[in-house]
Amino acid sequence: MQDLSTQIEIKCFHCGDPCKNKDIAIDEKYFCCNGCKLVYEILEENKLCKYYTFDEKAGVSQKGISKEHSSRFEYLDDPQVVTKLIDFTDSNITTSSFFIPQMHCSACIWLLENLYKLNPAVIFSEVNFLQKKLSVKFKQDKISYRSLVELLVSIGYEPQINLDNLDRKIKYTSNRKLYYKIGVAGFCFGNIMLLSFPEYLSLNGYLESMYRQFFGLLNILLAIPVFFYSASDYFKSAYTGIKQKTVNIDFPIALGIIVLFVRSVYEITTQTGAGFIDSMTGLVFLLLAGKLFQSKTYDALNFERNYKSYFPISVTVIKSGKEKNIPVSNLKEGDRIVVRNNELIPADAILFSGNGNIDYSFVTGESAPVEKVPGEIIYSGGRQTGSVIELEVIRTVSQSYLTKLWNKDVFVKEDESRFVSLVNVAAKYFTIAVLLISAAAALYWLPVSITKAINAFTAVLIIACPCGLALTNPFALGNAMRILGRNKFYLKNASVVERLSGVDSVVFDKTGTITEPGDSEMTFSGEVLTSYEQKLIKSLVRNSLHPLSSKIYSIVEGDELFEVSEYKESLSKGIEGKVDNNYLKLGTGIYVRGKSSNKNNLSTRVYFSVNGKSKGYFNINNIYRHGLDSIIQELGKKLGLFILSGDNEGEKENLQRYFGKDMVMKFRQTPEDKLEFIESLQSENKKVLMLGDGLNDAGALKQSDVGIAVTEDITGFSPSCDGILDASAFDKISRFVRFAVSTKRIIISSFIISFLYNITGITFAFQGAVSPLLAAVLMPASSVSVVLFTVIATNFSAKWRRLL
Repeated sequence: MQDLSTQIEIKCFHCGDPCKNKDIAIDEKYFCCNGCKLVYEILEENKLCKYYTFDEKAGVSQKGISKEHSSRFEYLDDPQVVTKLIDFTDSNITTSSFFIPQMHCSACIWLLENLYKLNPAVIFSEVNFLQKKLSVKFKQDKISYRSLVELLVSIGYEPQINLDNLDRKIKYTSNRKLYYKIGVAGFCFGNIMLLSFPEYLSLNGYLESMYRQFFGLLNILLAIPVFFYSASDYFKSAYTGIKQKTVNIDFPIALGIIVLFVRSVYEITTQTGAGFIDSMTGLVFLLLAGKLFQSKTYDALNFERNYKSYFPISVTVIKSGKEKNIPVSNLKEGDRIVVRNNELIPADAILFSGNGNIDYSFVTGESAPVEKVPGEIIYSGGRQTGSVIELEVIRTVSQSYLTKLWNKDVFVKEDESRFVSLVNVAAKYFTIAVLLISAAAALYWLPVSITKAINAFTAVLIIACPCGLALTNPFALGNAMRILGRNKFYLKNASVVERLSGVDSVVFDKTGTITEPGDSEMTFSGEVLTSYEQKLIKSLVRNSLHPLSSKIYSIVEGDELFEVSEYKESLSKGIEGKVDNNYLKLGTGIYVRGKSSNKNNLSTRVYFSVNGKSKGYFNINNIYRHGLDSIIQELGKKLGLFILSGDNEGEKENLQRYFGKDMVMKFRQTPEDKLEFIESLQSENKKVLMLGDGLNDAGALKQSDVGIAVTEDITGFSPSCDGILDASAFDKISRFVRFAVSTKRIIISSFIISFLYNITGITFAFQGAVSPLLAAVLMPASSVSVVLFTVIATNFSAKWRRLL
């Protein structure tokens, strides 16, 4: 079949998309649709066309976006709804935040921060580009919340408002407190080092007594905020661990900090020594810096969205014969609702009128739409693809099938309760060993001198403080997260890297994960179609809203269309009609030919006949993601691979070409089936990595040891998961897994280096020969060397795997 002839491409002045013709234009500026033209006119009228100088594709395409929003945002006139959406209001000024998924470049930032030029009632607007968040301060007596939203819609930046926004305001975490603690620790550490400099230089042990005590007391004053404020999180964490009868890495750290501070205060106030104030503050400063490095995650990504995040905030209901928009949360049983093309069905309902063509891929993963007739139940989460339908609600949102799916036990489990960090395992045995050695040192020196015994006991605790051990994880895993993030693989937290290194089984969802979503390959098999026959086909399928008809229409050649008479569409079978005195039929094998299709092909073939004579069939195959074959080869060498799909077996043969005939493949899997399959693997002590997409995979993603969501848009998608993988980086999955394994090996190597330092220091401490100068040198040296080793080693590992 020949492709449509190409013409010289004319690009839309607003969004950069191709224009079909030159019909929509202003002053030799061409637009792909009237929506883009309208946005340009608004900007031109308000002298904001500087917007287009930032990027030649600055605008957002307005194709298919209706500007008729007179009733669409009617629900925003409800004060109860608006109260839940705004951040702050007084008698005049109101502040609100909006999530703008269309934001993509500097031009968007410039325009959104110049909203006041479009409406003087807008006082101030500010963009957080990473979070795609717009904060707006406006005069509520001059412009309503609804009008503000409509203003954003009119320029192509419709905010994402959904049901989840009504239940809870999304709060973005801030590192402000951590920055304050680092600032305090850094300031005090620097000044303490300066005040301790004379002590370092007095190698003969002599320093004027008055100055020594004065500088020592100043050091204590500077250490107090570090001890009680900057280091407070370590004390809280250690105490929490003790209450839960566990010993984490923060316990020996907290113990070391306490001993450092108490012994230093004692030595300085009794003038028996210079103390270890500089070592204590330096340790806290380095530990907090490591925590900051680890906490640099991706604020723009939300890993904990639930089903409400996917639902629209309003729905159209029919009351007293008139359509009205109300919040979805206000839906009641018996309400009559209107659902248009591509709208999500928010509650379980019975189809009252219209032809339902429901895409359940959002819930089940099945890509083929299901046709429904009046009287049938349509479950929430389905998306109508076709003409408008009316439904009668039989269960509210809170009682719907989708809600029950999300409320399974797996979603209320503690996220990290099943996973124990390697560093905490090491910390348990390290703490026991240190306490035993310090006790042995005290007992060894006790017959000689009680002072010597106390000094040896505290010196061991000080020197053995696992600063290097504690810094290994944040810097190694934090650097690994940074490298993976640069490769479009965004992790929820650093522990995911460690868990990823231990997986031995990989489970792939099919639809939308290993296949390109919304894309398929269509070919025609049979007699060669003439251009006339192609026109006949195109004329017939033009009358159908079925996705397969739309696909056929888009690839068949011909611009001339014939009138169709006697048109008939049979649900789940096909279409037929008289076109230019020829009778055509398209559909299943039994509908067109009188006999069923090959069972292995199922719905992947659409047959075609003219005047009762079969001409062949259109064959529809999924398009698999680039690099799938190499991923399978690399991962399959050491890991077990599995396929789960909500689709039928139509793609089984193609999948076997990639995965082999011995590969475990399960089709027609419901969300419950996927979850149970993951649990069955884990019952065999398997560590499971699950790659999926969509709400239907959320339970399996949550249950897996590592759940990764593969998505085309990282800002607009995130079921409950451990990481989000941009689809463009799908071919790097095997490299990511190998990099995680090497990172774990680097951590273990760093542990060994840290232990060697501790053994050396403990040897001196046991002998009672630890001076302040030695402690000041040994402790920072061990910490810095461990940090340098982990960062350099992880960078080298990333370069080796072509990730840097």
